[in-house]
Amino acid sequence: MNAWDCFRQMRDQLTAMGVEESDLEARELTARAAGLDARDTFGWNRRPLSAEEEQAAEQLLARRRQGEPLAYVLGEWDFYGNRFRVTPGVLIPRGDTEWLCDAAVQAARRIPAPRVLDLCCGSGCIGISLALAVPRAQVIAADCSEAALAVTRGNAALHGLDAPRFQAVQADALVPDSIDGDFDLVVTNPPYITAQEMRELDHSVDAYEPHLALFGGEDGLDFYRAMAQRPAFRLKPGGCFFAECGWKQGEQAAALFRAAGWTGVHLQCDLAGVPRIVCAAAPKNGENTPSTLIL
Repeated sequence: MNAWDCFRQMRDQLTAMGVEESDLEARELTARAAGLDARDTFGWNRRPLSAEEEQAAEQLLARRRQGEPLAYVLGEWDFYGNRFRVTPGVLIPRGDTEWLCDAAVQAARRIPAPRVLDLCCGSGCIGISLALAVPRAQVIAADCSEAALAVTRGNAALHGLDAPRFQAVQADALVPDSIDGDFDLVVTNPPYITAQEMRELDHSVDAYEPHLALFGGEDGLDFYRAMAQRPAFRLKPGGCFFAECGWKQGEQAAALFRAAGWTGVHLQCDLAGVPRIVCAAAPKNGENTPSTLIL
């Protein structure tokens, strides 16, 4: 069997399973099994597979057939133009979250030497992407999970980041003042899945992704309440805050920050016009004025 035959067989089986992007997944799995570049299939019809490579392809496909997400099967995933290692101890980076990352990057670029907190960092994909895009930034990545922090530290090393430019620390986003220092910018993709949504999760999410990083309380807003009222971090005067939220939660989350006295509170929408990012600012010099960084 050559690589092209393997790809076609995988694609057909994935299609039969109901996988929407069967072509892409078959390329990725074939490339992983045979040590090829998934982006360049030229010559795959002339590249025979060894018995070991065929066996590897079968094992990868078997894992996918059981419902394991492709990112965990591959052990890595792309986010904001960078590739990150992922394990079942962290959420798989989503394309939707690139909107959050980009909003934080654009704000950080307006600050001479920003001190940034990536709260609930998971794989570290947001904080690391920001550090790579804004070389003068100092980034602290925080998570309550040691398993997640191990992945973050590995990804930081993979991208050549170390102290003082990038550090990973253990901290609980629900515990007030649990993170030392003041920050110019805080970005977070916190758990925001409701209890009802948890009961309706797709099998590939429910069975494989960490519930600790998904469940945000009965109404999904526990972390927003904590961050709005008694945050684990301290923002400098004029500092800005960005948080991803569920597609139905934007107004509720924003209302929590307004009620707690934050300034410049507003929502940013994705390409579909859905509010997905809550933005807020700390007052400048005690004045009740929004930061120009997020407007």
